[in-house]
Amino acid sequence: MQPADYVTSARITYQQINSDDWPFFVALQRDPRIACYLASSHSDDAMREAFECRLPRWEPGSRHWLCLVMREKTSGEPFGVTGFIDRGEGIAEVGYLLATRVHGQGLGYESLHALCDYAFQVCGYRKLVATVTVGNEPSKRVLEKAGFKIEGTLRENYFLEGRWQDDWLFGLLAHECASG
Repeated sequence: MQPADYVTSARITYQQINSDDWPFFVALQRDPRIACYLASSHSDDAMREAFECRLPRWEPGSRHWLCLVMREKTSGEPFGVTGFIDRGEGIAEVGYLLATRVHGQGLGYESLHALCDYAFQVCGYRKLVATVTVGNEPSKRVLEKAGFKIEGTLRENYFLEGRWQDDWLFGLLAHECASG
């Protein structure tokens, strides 16, 4: 069974990203309210490479990102992507992007909670981590609501918008997760 068969939640359907999702992926990455926290200034070629490396079928043990497109169950409209990548030693790094039109509706938390359940219960990870650009308060709140704890600040870790940015590092252990 595919990851999307296991990752479930009340208002969202999940499907592994495919080549038809390219226009949505680009639009999400280029939204200026999202791009200010991302390396969206990458060239078209770099963005295409980042997209294509997520296309191969994902299964536990894969070395590339599991990238799931999230869609509203009622309309079928895509509104974001979520997923993780194995970082070794039983640790996976999670990530997510949501279209600004759905910010503040609880869909980020709902999807992260479902993804954590899958990562811990099905894939057997012992820890999940996330890196967030300092100042991205909405993402910080979503992670904290899901039980993630700030483990530190990586100073001047990421060059973005013409200057070095700090990153917050978050972690969640399987035994800390309410359903893990």
